[in-house]
Amino acid sequence: MADSVNEAGEKTGESSMTAMIKTSSHLSLNGLETVDKQATKIHLIDGEKGGVGKSLFARVLIQYFLDKKYPFLAVDADRSNPDVSRIYESVCRSALFSEDEKKFFEADKIFEWAFENSVIVNLPAQVYPLVTNWIEKNNLIALGKQSKISFCKWFICTGGYDSVQLFLKSVQHFEKRIAHVLVRNCGLEDDWSSVEEMESVQNAIKKYEVKVIDFPKFYSRERNAIDAKGITFELARNSQEFGVLGRQRIKSFILSAYEAVETTGMLP
Repeated sequence: MADSVNEAGEKTGESSMTAMIKTSSHLSLNGLETVDKQATKIHLIDGEKGGVGKSLFARVLIQYFLDKKYPFLAVDADRSNPDVSRIYESVCRSALFSEDEKKFFEADKIFEWAFENSVIVNLPAQVYPLVTNWIEKNNLIALGKQSKISFCKWFICTGGYDSVQLFLKSVQHFEKRIAHVLVRNCGLEDDWSSVEEMESVQNAIKKYEVKVIDFPKFYSRERNAIDAKGITFELARNSQEFGVLGRQRIKSFILSAYEAVETTGMLP
């Protein structure tokens, strides 16, 4: 896409979303798809609350794309704790969702990048209103359809009341316009019977065709060591420092997580 993003990930052309679409070589002026545009997807790693496991899930999804050699770009929108971009610096850029009118267009880069590759976005906590406004005010769902860009929201849930209610808020707002995957973080909660008994949750899952997966528990010994070293899963699973059993636990966690995300049919 000409004159829109430089190597540093900064916009160098027109700042408005409308101008970007008009100048894109992938769309005709009447809004019809052009044959040279490959379908891409914006994967939003959400959960709204802090500490629910968004960054860990994002890192697993990034490693999955790397292992499968799928073209993609990762975006770390969490400025307070950018561990995803710190660990996967070579494939990660940054974007900002802000209430500041001067920075309102920062998030537009995500949609622009999606014209070339699928994008994995690690969202910070308490950003639901900003992300929703960005999508709705720019009419990105309709815009995405005509340009072969779709959205998938991976909602990381702990099973707590607040976490479940935030999931319901998101899925009920977007309905079937954005695909949702309910990611049950089994590392933080291993008994999901109370959630399974919530009629509102089960009705929403059925009505909006929400995919549900279990994100496996990752043992704290290996996770803490990986976080402390700031290394990728690729390096960790081959590092002699973890020993035979440590490497085996890392590999088992990754494979279980891969199997779970593949069942959704949302990849790449």
